[in-house]
Amino acid sequence: MKSLTLPGGLPALLLLLLGCAGAAAPASGRSRPNVLVILADDLGFSDLGCYGGEISTPNLDGLAAGGLRFTQFYNTARCWPTRSSLLSGYYAQQIRMDPPKGRLPEWTRLLSHELRPAGYRSYHSGKWHVMGAPKILADGGFDRSYDMTDQNRYFSPQNNHEDDQPLPPVKPGSGYYATTAIADHAIGCLKDHALRHADAPFFQYLAFISPHFPLHALQADIDLYRDRYLEGWDAVREQRWKRLKAAGIVDGPPAARDPNFHPRYFKKEFLDRLGPGEVEGSPAWADLTPEQRRFQATKMAIHAAMVYRMDREIGRVLDQLRAMSALENTVIVFLSDNGADATILVRGDGHDPAAEPGSAASYLCLGPGWASASNSPFRRHKVWVHEGGISTPMIVHWPRGVKARGELRRTPAHVTDLVPTILELAGATALPVKGPARPGRSLVPALERDVPVPHDFIYFNHEGNRALRVGDWKLVSFRENKDAWELYDLSSDRAESKDLSGRHPERVKEMAEKWLKLTENYARDAAGP
Repeated sequence: MKSLTLPGGLPALLLLLLGCAGAAAPASGRSRPNVLVILADDLGFSDLGCYGGEISTPNLDGLAAGGLRFTQFYNTARCWPTRSSLLSGYYAQQIRMDPPKGRLPEWTRLLSHELRPAGYRSYHSGKWHVMGAPKILADGGFDRSYDMTDQNRYFSPQNNHEDDQPLPPVKPGSGYYATTAIADHAIGCLKDHALRHADAPFFQYLAFISPHFPLHALQADIDLYRDRYLEGWDAVREQRWKRLKAAGIVDGPPAARDPNFHPRYFKKEFLDRLGPGEVEGSPAWADLTPEQRRFQATKMAIHAAMVYRMDREIGRVLDQLRAMSALENTVIVFLSDNGADATILVRGDGHDPAAEPGSAASYLCLGPGWASASNSPFRRHKVWVHEGGISTPMIVHWPRGVKARGELRRTPAHVTDLVPTILELAGATALPVKGPARPGRSLVPALERDVPVPHDFIYFNHEGNRALRVGDWKLVSFRENKDAWELYDLSSDRAESKDLSGRHPERVKEMAEKWLKLTENYARDAAGP
C-alpha cells in the first residue's frame, strides 16, 4: 500500500504519532521542527545530575524533566567515528572513518545535505573531526561553521576555522574560553537565522570539546568544586550508582574498580612531568598519599567545572531559542561522543607544575580512577567497547511533539539511529544514493511510548576492541586479550561482571562469526563499487 503523505511532507503515520503526543500537524516548511543536536566530548555516563551525578547541570536536568532520557543509548567509543556516524547514519567503518582513510565515499550524504531539500539551514559550532569531509561548508553541507580545530587550548586556540577559513590565533590572556566561544557562535547563528531566515527551519549542531582533556576550566568554576571530591573516587562511584538505581536508569550491582588498568598512551616520563600527585592506575582511594588525594580531587574538580560551564552555556543557547519563540518546536538531542577517558599524557603546550591546575599552562587528564567514577556503574572507558566506553546519556526534548515529561526510554539505540529519526521528524526524504542502506532505525516510536525499537544487531569495532549486541546478549573483547571473547546478558548484567562465554559456546561462535562477516561487509562498503 502506498504511504499517505500530508501537507508539510510528513508521513501520515508520523502525524498520527505526533497527534497522539499533542502536536499539531505541520502545514508548511515553516512548521517543520527545528533541530538542535548538542554533543559533549568525553562525558561519562553518570556525570550529569539527571543521570545520577553530583555536578550541577540544571539546564540539562531541565531538558530531561521536560522530555526523555534513554538508558541504553550507544556511541562508538571514540570522537571521530561517533561524529561520522551521527552525521552520516552509517557505521564509521562503512565510510572509511574508522580508521580514517581519505575522503568519505562519493555516495555519502550527511544530515545537513539531507535536510537542505526540506528547506533547512544548517549551522555547526564547535568540534568537527569528520576527517573525510575536511571543509565543513564545501564538503559537509553546512551554511555556517565555527570549527574548534585546536583542541589542546581552551584559552588561546591557534588554528581554529570559521566558514572553512583559518582564523587568527587567539592571544593568551584575552578572556577567551572555548566552551563559551562555541556557544557564542551558535547563538550568533540563531540570532541571524531569526533575523534573515525566519521562514526556514534550522539544524544547529552544537559540538562542545568539553570535558575532553586537557582539563582547562575557569577558576571561579573550579572553586565551586575544589573540595567536593576529597572523599575519593570509590565513594563518588558508589553514590552515583545508588542514585542511578533509585531513578530506575540501571539495575544490578556496579562494575568493580580495576586497580590494574593501564591507561593508553601512558609513558613513565609523564609521571615525572606531572609530579608526585599523579598515579598511573586506579588504586583504592584509601591507599593514596595525602598529596595524591589532593591532586586527584583537584583534577575531578576541574572536570566538574568543565561540565558545569558547558551546562551554563547550553542554558544561554536555550534562552536564545526562547527569545526567538523557537523552543517549543525545536527537537533537542543531547548526547556524548564516548565515555569518560582514562588517558594520562602531556601534549599541546606542555605542563608547568608551578601553574594553577586547570589554567592554560597546565596539562592534566582525568585518569583511570575518576574516569571509572564518571562512567559509573559501567566497566572500562573511552576507546574500549565495554559499556563504560560506549554508553552515553541521551536526552530528547521537544515540547510540541513529545507529550511525555521526565520519562525513561529503555530501548537499546545507537548513534546511527539519529539520522533516520531526525529525517522522519523533519518530514525529509533521504536522498537517493548508490551506497548501502543505512543500518540505523528511526526512534520515533520510542518518543511516544517506552517501546523497543528492534535492531537486528548493534556493532562496535575500534582499535582492536570489538563487540556485537544482539537482543540482550553482548559479545565483547578488548585488544589486550584480542583472541578471547566475553559474553554477557545485559538484561541482568549491564556492568558486565558475569562472563557467560563458557556456558554458551555456540552462541559465542555464532555471534563471533556474525561480527566478522559484518566487518568484511563494511570494508567492502568503504571500498566502494
